[in-house]
Amino acid sequence: MKKTIIAAGLVSLLSSTAMAENVGVSMALFDDNFLTVLRNGIQDLADGMDNVDVQIEDAQNDVAKQLDQINNFVASGVDAIIVNPVDTSATEAMTQAATSAGVPLVFVNRQPINVDMLPDNQAFVASNEVDSGTLETIEVCDLLKAAGKDEANIYVMMGELSNQAAVQRTADIHDVMAAGKCAVTLNIIDEQTANWSRDEAQDLMTNWLSTGEAFDAVISNNDEMAIGAIQAMKAGGIDMDVVIVAGIDATQDALQAMQAGDLDVTVFQNAAAQGSGALDAALKLARGEDVERKVYVPFELVTPDNIGDYMSQN
Repeated sequence: MKKTIIAAGLVSLLSSTAMAENVGVSMALFDDNFLTVLRNGIQDLADGMDNVDVQIEDAQNDVAKQLDQINNFVASGVDAIIVNPVDTSATEAMTQAATSAGVPLVFVNRQPINVDMLPDNQAFVASNEVDSGTLETIEVCDLLKAAGKDEANIYVMMGELSNQAAVQRTADIHDVMAAGKCAVTLNIIDEQTANWSRDEAQDLMTNWLSTGEAFDAVISNNDEMAIGAIQAMKAGGIDMDVVIVAGIDATQDALQAMQAGDLDVTVFQNAAAQGSGALDAALKLARGEDVERKVYVPFELVTPDNIGDYMSQN
């Protein structure tokens, strides 16, 4: 009888040891180049680990849908949750839902409000947006100066206004100007949102071109909008050699645009590293290990001079 009990106990121990850790992942949107790379970073790390399962769902840019996904993850008993927020102003409700259930939560890429006041079992994994727009803008300034400009007119394309990254990247442009870090004097003709979208950016740029206003550069909060602007300019007969276009993310499409001579500046945001870093943090929190409240993956400036270093990154 004792042998039977011991054997049964050993089987039970082995079973519990081999039990999979389950992590629920709610992505703001599947139909986004950058977020696809991030999502693949989560999945690839999970695929390479024993007994780690991830359930990745598409919130389809719907805040209510995302909150439902989080509540469903909690109800299903996941060990941790990763969220790429649709709307960063709605993250407090997500924090509360996870906290009430005692489930660790990791926000990835998009900074939640009150990030410095997250509970001990929650974290934020991303890149520091103060660096993104700053690197982008200073490089645009240097290129304009190298082109013989002392003063330049620019357009600014913003991401979703509810998104912290868009707010910060736009603020970075103004901060560079205000701090005297720009090699030329920048005059912003207009700045409007194109909601991170290539199509919306193309429409916005077309509208700007219709005014006939002379401009020297377009600074975009992301690559998708920069590409949309490029498409509109090329359709409008603009010589891409005489205008500077900058984006952020260093997506494959952006790097191809740079190789073609259309995109002048981008900033590499390591989406795959953010994804794998988010899963690593979620698993550590689920196991009761310490994790920094903010885990940053550095931004890196990408230009035609060093593009070869990034062609295989995404």
